[in-house]
Amino acid sequence: MSDVLSREAIVLGGQATDRDAAITEAGRLLVASGAVDEAYVDAMHERETSVSTFMGNGLAIPHGTNEAKSLISRTAISFVRYDEPIDWKGSPARYVVGIAGAGDDHLTVLQALAGAFTDDSSIAALDAAQTPDDVLAVLGDVSA
Repeated sequence: MSDVLSREAIVLGGQATDRDAAITEAGRLLVASGAVDEAYVDAMHERETSVSTFMGNGLAIPHGTNEAKSLISRTAISFVRYDEPIDWKGSPARYVVGIAGAGDDHLTVLQALAGAFTDDSSIAALDAAQTPDDVLAVLGDVSA
């Protein structure tokens, strides 16, 4: 898990107040972790204009377009939790998980995230998380 989600890519008090800023916040964590080129954040915004990445249960999973795959150095995710949900085109997103999937890794990562975010106890644990390690304990099975 540490190769996909690092402590440094976890924020428990996101600062964004709208969808676009939340995408940028999640994307910058991916850039800072060395997983993607800066231009990948633009591709995340581009993806959102074609299809919403809101998944339900308070989760949005912004990710880049297929054309931006070359901007990914390694598979990684970022995790941002917001105290006040972000309006994601009419749906409340409390968790924004940026995804950079090298090759076909994004499918494996999406499956693992879907498992965590359809489990009420996992969501409750993410709500209660006080440290990045608490988040890692819940999302520890997310891997590529």
